[in-house]
Amino acid sequence: MLFSSRGGPEWLVVFLGNPGLKYEGTRHNAGFMTADALSKKKNIAINKARFQALTAQADLGGARVLLMKPQTYMNLSGQAVSQAARFYKIPPERVLVVSDDVSLPVGKLRIRTKGSAGGHNGLKNIIALLGTEDFPRIRLGVGAPPHPEYEMMDWVLSAFHGQDAEDMAKAAQRAAEAVECFIEKGPDKAMNQYNTK
Repeated sequence: MLFSSRGGPEWLVVFLGNPGLKYEGTRHNAGFMTADALSKKKNIAINKARFQALTAQADLGGARVLLMKPQTYMNLSGQAVSQAARFYKIPPERVLVVSDDVSLPVGKLRIRTKGSAGGHNGLKNIIALLGTEDFPRIRLGVGAPPHPEYEMMDWVLSAFHGQDAEDMAKAAQRAAEAVECFIEKGPDKAMNQYNTK
């Protein structure tokens, strides 16, 4: 549901990825996959260009939310996030970031209320520009490189295939549900439900 007369968004939900067809379906675009799953589920088009991002405003979990897919490329994601957070005066604890994580098996979700970047350049840039690590995130496992010599950049920009692609499609749908659960019921409920063993 769109809104216009009830004031600005109370939450910012940021889906991390790289723009452009060549990056579709890659490990680094797990956040964008979640955005697409959510927009399909809720029939919301995340397509309004604002804050160097594609955005949509929606009611999620009873709250007014700005959904955002930064278009700056991953390493500069914080530019879009910090602009929107400042404009709407949204505190870090209501900036929910959805990203890929190579330290988790493919398809596994991990929700945290804060934490380090863990080597993720998108999160690193958001932390630098928000000036804090204290914002919640939903991380989607994309698996680790198959052997130590594999360049991490090549790995995160590689596409999912076969069973991994199926598992990620399901994980993106679960992550979209987790976004709503986090906003509506809070971090503890979301962690209990979606931080699967």
